[in-house]
Amino acid sequence: MLSSVITGTGSYIPPFIQTNLDFAKHIFYSDDQQPLNTPPEEIVEKFKQITGIAERRYTTNELNTSDIGFIAAEKAIVDSGIDPETLDQIIVAQNFGNVIKHTIQTDAVPSLASRIKHKLGIRNTNCIAYDILFGCPGWIQALIHADAFFKAGIAKKALVVGAETLSRVIDIYDRDSMIFSDGAGAVVLEYKDPSPHHSGILGTAVKTFSFDEVDHINMGKSYNPDSDCNIRYIKMKGRKVYEFAMQHVPAAMKECLEKSGVAIADLKKIFLHQANEKMDDGILKRFYKLYGIDRAPENIMPMSIHWLGNSSVSTVPTLFDLVRKNKIVDQSLESGDIILFASVGAGMNINAVCYRY
Repeated sequence: MLSSVITGTGSYIPPFIQTNLDFAKHIFYSDDQQPLNTPPEEIVEKFKQITGIAERRYTTNELNTSDIGFIAAEKAIVDSGIDPETLDQIIVAQNFGNVIKHTIQTDAVPSLASRIKHKLGIRNTNCIAYDILFGCPGWIQALIHADAFFKAGIAKKALVVGAETLSRVIDIYDRDSMIFSDGAGAVVLEYKDPSPHHSGILGTAVKTFSFDEVDHINMGKSYNPDSDCNIRYIKMKGRKVYEFAMQHVPAAMKECLEKSGVAIADLKKIFLHQANEKMDDGILKRFYKLYGIDRAPENIMPMSIHWLGNSSVSTVPTLFDLVRKNKIVDQSLESGDIILFASVGAGMNINAVCYRY
């Protein structure tokens, strides 16, 4: 029986480091456009205590989202050893298209996937390139799409990319702007014999909550009353997002494991969307509580948020690439390990993929 197997990974780590001290110079406003009385230094310190973020990465001015997606994609292709002309699909998860530095207008025509295909020099017209919009869980959803196309007999080889330049859509007067960053990650997924360790996707779970939750993460005007009210920036209702994630993500993760026929004791790593350290720790604890386990195993959840921040769709594939290539201290993978990818974000969307490495 064939299985959807990851045969190559790649990521792009932006070179420009924005530390918390850089934000201590900002003037922050509340969502009712009133200046915050708390000194910026205290806001930044409290932010670090809650999110775990000490620094984040921004890309260089001349690179756009499709450019950094291409860099990660090319690395994944080289790592896999495939001929890019044999790709059946290029699926790119993104949310804002290309946003040229110092502008706020998005550009997603043609799709970022088409631009990445062009930069890769692929001439095969049967290689179908398209984007997917699914909030921060977009890359995992793209992985689920590819797996479904494989099982339907439509494709056998896909390049799955997650790329974002959130630094270009943030409101610098909003405390939440400190969370967001830039980055890109990619994998090559092939439908093939899973031997010798029966590797591949074992099961998936997806949820969309859009009744009361649809505006938890959205686009809104700057918190600075003197800013242009016609320009929109990424906005987040932090408390509502946190509470939503605590309530629903652990259950979706459990559903995914159950559909995969995997026991909790057999799970070796959890690659969770890098949104907020406190939130991710809370999700992990509640997930294990669902199994009657009070403490999660040591080192089961790799983290990169402390130095990379939240780069939306790219956090999970980037983290996976770093661990796979032994670039995170005390984190590694062995053949046969069962891992779980999971994410939550705008929509509100939640998804998870169980995978045998």
